[in-house]
This record gives sequence, C-alpha cells and structure tokens, in this order.
Amino acid sequence: MLFTRLRRLGLCVLLPIYAAFAQAASPVWEIQGQRNKVYLAGSIHMLAPSDTLPPSFDRAYADAERLVMEIDMDDLDPLAAQTAMMELGLLPENQSLQQLLNAEGNAQLNEQAAIIGIDPIMLSRFRPWLAAVTLTQLQLMKKGMSPQAGVEMRLVERARQDGKDIAGLETLDEQLGLMANLPDQQQTQFLLYTLKESAQADREIDSMLKAWRAGDTAALAKVVEKGFREFPELYGPLTVDRNRKWTTRIVELLRSDQDYLIVVGVLHMAGKDGLLDLLERKGYKIKQH
Repeated sequence: MLFTRLRRLGLCVLLPIYAAFAQAASPVWEIQGQRNKVYLAGSIHMLAPSDTLPPSFDRAYADAERLVMEIDMDDLDPLAAQTAMMELGLLPENQSLQQLLNAEGNAQLNEQAAIIGIDPIMLSRFRPWLAAVTLTQLQLMKKGMSPQAGVEMRLVERARQDGKDIAGLETLDEQLGLMANLPDQQQTQFLLYTLKESAQADREIDSMLKAWRAGDTAALAKVVEKGFREFPELYGPLTVDRNRKWTTRIVELLRSDQDYLIVVGVLHMAGKDGLLDLLERKGYKIKQH
C-alpha cells in the first residue's frame, strides 16, 4: 500500500520541543477530550509474524470503544482495492516504465529487481509510483515482513472478533490518488529515490523499528526531516496536508462521548506539523504511554 512505502517514509522536522518525547516508552499517546479519551497509536504497516506489539496497544485497544485508521480496513474489498490500484497505477499500453527512466535509472531498477528476485519486465506497465511501492513491499517481504502481521491487520482481526466498529480518516481512492495524481516527473523522482535508498533499507528498517517501539519521536522526526530535505514535493502532500486534514477530524472525535483508538503510520506523529505538534498547537495536552 502506499501503504507500505509511504508508511516507511507511512510517511516530519526535529525541533527542541520534542526532546521531552525522546525518553518515551511506546508509540501510543493519550488526549483527554471534553467527555472522552482519544488514543493516538503510531503504526508500522508491515511486521514480521514473530513481532509483538508494545503492551500499550493492548491497553489502548481495551479502553477504546471504536477504532479509526487511515482507511476503513474492515470493509475494504481486496478485489476492489486491487482493481483501483491497477486503474490508477498502470501506464498506457504504448508506454513502459523503462522508457521513462534514463540508462542509470534502468540499471538501478534491474539491480534492485535482481536482489528481490523478480524480472524487471514485470514492472514495465507500472507507473513509477506503483513500481516504487511494489519494490518496497517486495523488499520488506523478502526480509520476512508481512502486511497481515502489521499493526492495522492485527487490530482489525481483534475488532472483528470483539465487534468493535472501525472507521477511516480517508478513503482508499483518496489515498491512492495522492500518488497517482503526482506529475510524472515527481513520480519518476520518487522511484529513483526509492531505488537509491534500497541499499540502506535493512539498516533503516531496523532503526525505525527500534524508534517505533520506544515512541522516540526525536529519532522518527529525523527520518521525516531527511525525506523532506530530499523530496519536498512528495512529503508535503503525503504528510503535512494529510496531517492537517486528520487533525480536524481528531478534534471532532475529541468532542464525542466515546473513547477512540486512532491508528496511523508512526511518522505522521513526529516533528513540525506532525499530529502531536498540530494538536498541541490547538491547546491539547498529550500524555505518552
């Protein structure tokens, strides 16, 4: 999913105000509303089946009456999702991904495909954004990680068993459209950025998992700061714009009489214009678990 790459990029800038969060114990935060509580949980969308979630997830889940995720994954039709991705992610029949890349880009694409163990021709009809997302997801799967073991799917299964309602902050079409509507040049830059970063992916993934478990927003903010610095045209719409939209929705939920657990990519929490920053600017006090 933009799922994957976006969450890893998920997916904001280090400021001194976040130093207090650096010693935090977990990626779960609590906000007291007028008559309720809202928990914010930072997600990793793909994990190894052997990974366990921090205990704070269990406590927040047990306390919350409803779940909210980036999209409503409980009602998501896998076939419809695949169809939508193909409609938005395929090039016209007279174009190929290889034609959009220069010689160096094609060499990097071939190298990464060989590492993952696929024929690069499999990606020839993919628009650059979908190729980037696919390569990242396959790389994570080769490392033993799976979307089914990610935070969202684990909580979705529990919610189905418990009969807890799940809602989304945005629709699948809105989420896919963020990438599909990028100009071709920016999509190509995104793919080249993905290919460039793939060599460091194992080290970055391990560091990010460590920061996620600790709820270390200072370390997470550095990841997002790096992305903004190297690809500002992408990070604006994928992080800041969405964070502001989601903040409006979260404020609405803080006026409810039910308790909520909101689960989004952990990089949306950290840094300037992250969810924590935006909510604090609105006067809300945030407690980390």
